[in-house]
Amino acid sequence: MLAKRIIPCLDVKNGRVVKGKKFKNIVDVDDPEVLGKFYNNQGADELVFYDITASNEERKISLDFVEKVAQNIDIPFCVGGGVRTIDDFIKILRRGADKVSVNSSAVKNPSLITEASMKFGAQCVVLSIDVKKVNDKWNVFINGGRKDTEIDAIEWAKKGVELGAGELVINSIDEDGMKKGYDIELLKLITDCVSVPVIASGGAGKMEHFYEAIRDANVDGVLAASVFHYQEIKISDLKQYLKNNKISIRI
Repeated sequence: MLAKRIIPCLDVKNGRVVKGKKFKNIVDVDDPEVLGKFYNNQGADELVFYDITASNEERKISLDFVEKVAQNIDIPFCVGGGVRTIDDFIKILRRGADKVSVNSSAVKNPSLITEASMKFGAQCVVLSIDVKKVNDKWNVFINGGRKDTEIDAIEWAKKGVELGAGELVINSIDEDGMKKGYDIELLKLITDCVSVPVIASGGAGKMEHFYEAIRDANVDGVLAASVFHYQEIKISDLKQYLKNNKISIRI
């Protein structure tokens, strides 16, 4: 069995790591390279950085922090936000990122997933999906959670994998920053119908939530932000807890 991954998520705005609730009420946290190095030393398996306003502001991702992060860590990291073209992939990967995440641009131009997968390999292409429940249906949202596409999230996850995405990150807007637990039902629907790794995002508040997502939804990784940023949960403690509960994890 492959070891499950613990992945701190760092939302970046104007060159700073920030955090909010349900994609709103954004507050400042720290510098990306400072937090990246901290998590690297704390035992994180990977890091994910999102330029959270790039798509909505219709601009390119800010690349300055990517190079600084790469110089300070020795674990894999993924970068997303405002990625629209193969050239964007090239620039991000050249600056040291291991994976590139696409979200809004992939919905608008699904062929980008296939082009990137063919050029760089599926392992470099992460499809991030922002999901919110609307009238008992899980809809895909774009532009930083601001626009409802009315696309069914389960069907989009399956299509994304068919197009060449090597990994999915499922972000629950309803649970984001609420610390009540991951959306297990949504995650299980997706892990049951795709063959690539699925990363849970949105809702972690205590160690049990990470365990439940792995045990009940069979996710390959668990992503969180505020509980790590504010040191409410230490990664070393979380890993030991999961190991004690018979989860395969790198200590």
